[in-house]
Amino acid sequence: MVIVGGITRLTNSGLSMTDWHLVTDTFPPLTEAKWQETFERYKQFPEYQKINIHNDFTLSDYKFIYFWEWFHRFIGRIIGLVFIVPFFYFLARKKLDKSTIKKCIILLGMGGFQGFLGWFMVKSGLIDNPDVSHFRLSLHLTFAFITFAYTLWVALDLIYPNEAAIILPLKKIARIALVFLIIQIIYGGFVAGLNAGLIHNHWPLMSEGQFMHESVILEKNSWLLRLTEGKSGVQFVHRTMAYVVVGLILFLYFKSRKYTLSAQQQNGINTLVVIVFLQFTLGVFTLLYGVPMWLGLTHQVVAFLLLATMTYTLHRLSK
Repeated sequence: MVIVGGITRLTNSGLSMTDWHLVTDTFPPLTEAKWQETFERYKQFPEYQKINIHNDFTLSDYKFIYFWEWFHRFIGRIIGLVFIVPFFYFLARKKLDKSTIKKCIILLGMGGFQGFLGWFMVKSGLIDNPDVSHFRLSLHLTFAFITFAYTLWVALDLIYPNEAAIILPLKKIARIALVFLIIQIIYGGFVAGLNAGLIHNHWPLMSEGQFMHESVILEKNSWLLRLTEGKSGVQFVHRTMAYVVVGLILFLYFKSRKYTLSAQQQNGINTLVVIVFLQFTLGVFTLLYGVPMWLGLTHQVVAFLLLATMTYTLHRLSK
């Protein structure tokens, strides 16, 4: 789901389906006449009228972008079935205790809300501006990551029913690192939504001799807007926050060496260090090469793996 969502964004396919129906758009148009009808409906919206009309955009081009948006939604439906069918089966068989039932109901609500956020995001690009709101895109992305993290947490509760030794100082550091990682994911959504990775393609400085590019200040007239709506400002926060996340995970690693850890705790922390350096390196190269699709997609997937490892490590330090 994350991979296809990334492809959908990077191929600018997200506005190809201009409405949402639970049943009738489960499958793409099955006849050429239906394809033409759907294409004509797409032509009434800003993305075609302001951008694609000037690009010799054909039905074949439309089928390509339609596929990725449809496939993204289709996988969402499959995820719903993968969750709901076993949930009701185990519920009927009385295999779930009250705590697990409560967690599953929360997960069911989160999954449904994530579907709503997807449509809420798409709608923002169907009115005047032929691009989705970067705030809504980031909300959709971040909530997907959080939903996954909570799913993993529930799974870990079932996989490890016996509590591990809680190491309070490490647990506190891991919690702080998780908060900053989620902030970094939010800003990753901002960067994607504003296409802010296509500017200032230098590292470690934003441009020659400038740690913070002058356009950060010039773009907007307040610091709140500069750091949330300005392309330069959003990129500056994202690249600076990367150092903070790396620093916190390294702090957790060196602090952990003072304690006797279980194999699971040690493996979690060691894996965190490896993945955060991989993610940092991918971020640098994604920026330097101007966000080619394969690098942008890999950067998003490894962010997902980093959150998974952080969730696992915090669980093993907390239970």
